[in-house]
Amino acid sequence: MSLWRLWWLGLVLSWFTFWPAHAEAPKVQQLSLQRTHDALFLSARMELQPAGAVEDVLYKAVPLYFVWHADVYRQRWYWTDKRVASATRTLRLAYQPLTRRWRVSLSNETAAASGGAGLQYALHQNFDSLNEALAGVGRVARWRLADASRLDPDADHEVEFSFRLDLNLLPRPFQIGMANQPEWTVEHRQTLPVPAQAETDRTPEVTTGVQAVELTGEAGGREPAR
Repeated sequence: MSLWRLWWLGLVLSWFTFWPAHAEAPKVQQLSLQRTHDALFLSARMELQPAGAVEDVLYKAVPLYFVWHADVYRQRWYWTDKRVASATRTLRLAYQPLTRRWRVSLSNETAAASGGAGLQYALHQNFDSLNEALAGVGRVARWRLADASRLDPDADHEVEFSFRLDLNLLPRPFQIGMANQPEWTVEHRQTLPVPAQAETDRTPEVTTGVQAVELTGEAGGREPAR
């Protein structure tokens, strides 16, 4: 092997050695929509495997914020699609050094002027391990996205769904430089078609993990209604 090839091989290996660890994208274990005569629901389960740098910050008692968001659109062939409903839930994951337990808190607010510290939390749940807490963050059951009255029975609908680690809610000192660090990118986005027909709702509305706070409301769409 020539000296040039040896030098090139050494350079490539050095890239792999010093390149920062990437956070694995959330693995979708379950993601489905249920349309009933009362409402449209989403159930999902994500497997989260944060990078080592993210875990280190968590163990230093710095809270992280995960946001579930869904927009429901009515498709229109004559114009751009119209957003008919939106739903958001923000989960705060924090380590408590004194008790060595993890707390997941649920907020019904989408943002706060003072960052995550300004959010108002409706529910809290404690976990014994980080894996259990991450499972609670990455799971939602029968999350109400929209009332049935918002869905036109004669039109097609779709849901644009996202789950992400929101760095904008972190304290200001921790936000510096994180945008360019791939290990801090935890996000999943997907578009789901809404079932055309409503099914009989025989299951009581319950949630697993941290309970969901329902947020449905009309918001500005891709384009205002004509």
